[in-house]
Amino acid sequence: MVILIKVLQLLLSLSILVIIHEFGHFAAAKIFKTKVEKFYLFFNPWFSVFKFKFRGTEYGMGWVPLGGYVKIAGMIDESMDKEQMKKPPQPWEFRSKPAWQRLIIMLGGVTMNVVLAIVIYIGLLAYFGEEYLPTQQVNKYGVVTDSLSRNMGFRNGDKILTIGGKEVKNFQKIPVEIVLNEAQTATVLRDGHKVTIHFPNGSLRSLVKQMKPYFLLPRIPFVAGKFSKNSVAEKAGLHIGDTILGINGKYLLYFNAFREAVQKHKNQEITLIAKRGNDTLTFPVHLGSTGLIGVYPQADINAFFQLNQKKYTFIQAIPAGFMRTWAGIGNYLKQLRLIFSPKVQAYKSVGGFISIGNIFPAVWHWESFWRLTAFLSIMLAILNVLPIPALDGGHVLFLLYEIIARRKPSDKFLENAQIVGMVLLLALLILANGNDILKLFKH
Repeated sequence: MVILIKVLQLLLSLSILVIIHEFGHFAAAKIFKTKVEKFYLFFNPWFSVFKFKFRGTEYGMGWVPLGGYVKIAGMIDESMDKEQMKKPPQPWEFRSKPAWQRLIIMLGGVTMNVVLAIVIYIGLLAYFGEEYLPTQQVNKYGVVTDSLSRNMGFRNGDKILTIGGKEVKNFQKIPVEIVLNEAQTATVLRDGHKVTIHFPNGSLRSLVKQMKPYFLLPRIPFVAGKFSKNSVAEKAGLHIGDTILGINGKYLLYFNAFREAVQKHKNQEITLIAKRGNDTLTFPVHLGSTGLIGVYPQADINAFFQLNQKKYTFIQAIPAGFMRTWAGIGNYLKQLRLIFSPKVQAYKSVGGFISIGNIFPAVWHWESFWRLTAFLSIMLAILNVLPIPALDGGHVLFLLYEIIARRKPSDKFLENAQIVGMVLLLALLILANGNDILKLFKH
């Protein structure tokens, strides 16, 4: 069921993105009275799920859910319709239009994807507002580390002051600051002393490789939030809402410290220390072979931290939506730069459809869905404008050459460039989805 929900969200998101992208080409072509022969969601080799004709354009849905396309008359595209190109140019064909009009037609798709991201962010900010966990709030208790962050030099209880010399107000943005801006240092408050951490060589590569956005987590007190079945702590008299302070006279004020300590007492009798209201209580508890007391910690982050919340009117959301999109474009360009970095080797972590599908939540959540769709829309716009033949950016590159040199590349050159571009895209597709398959086998 979880996989089905993720797949449905992915397909719906990609369908919206493809339709909007192709509509950009379609609308620009229509404005300049260029004939559009086909407008398809998904690809349709051999047959279509459905199709119909309206005003000279065939609309339809293919059965291979890898994208979509518009077929514009007189244009060398993925259809590789060489027969049409052998005929004399017609006034309604793409090749007969001035270069500036063809340039606008080719940029129509990426433009609409950027516009879609702006519209989504405006809607999200106006309806949901903005909420984040301030780093200053996390610093009440400090952070919890895992093996990755410990190898980088962080320790449990560190209070983050700066990353790469810069204060990061939003705690969730710390991984982004380290990875995208390639920060080399962090300044923390540790046991009352300011400490500068210098990340070891290879830290960034490890972060990208393991794809762990939350290698630092907020440290929290151990407040009983839920009991497991046959919980020994519940049987001993512990209540939901009690704060667990430690065991055997030793105070362990945070959940991570308690979990680590209690594992050393498997199959033993311990004395649990807990606080209920103003009273400090003790409970004799016999641990089994698992060394667990059967208590889940309070999961509501609002119980420990005050989140930063900001509401927007619709008018306020408009410039904020533009700024959010601009920041998203900048961040994705930085991600692309990492792919080509020999030091980071991010190309080994490039993911395909499985990776994209996995970023969607396991339950249908509209706010998350639209946030991820906005991100994917920015990603699609940037990838499409890369100067690779077979992508919009490849066509744009040749059109800019034509405008500057005042001569058109030959149809034969464009056909060969299209073939090279399609081979490159196929190789990238194999790389990305091959990485996904390898990850499945590793897990």
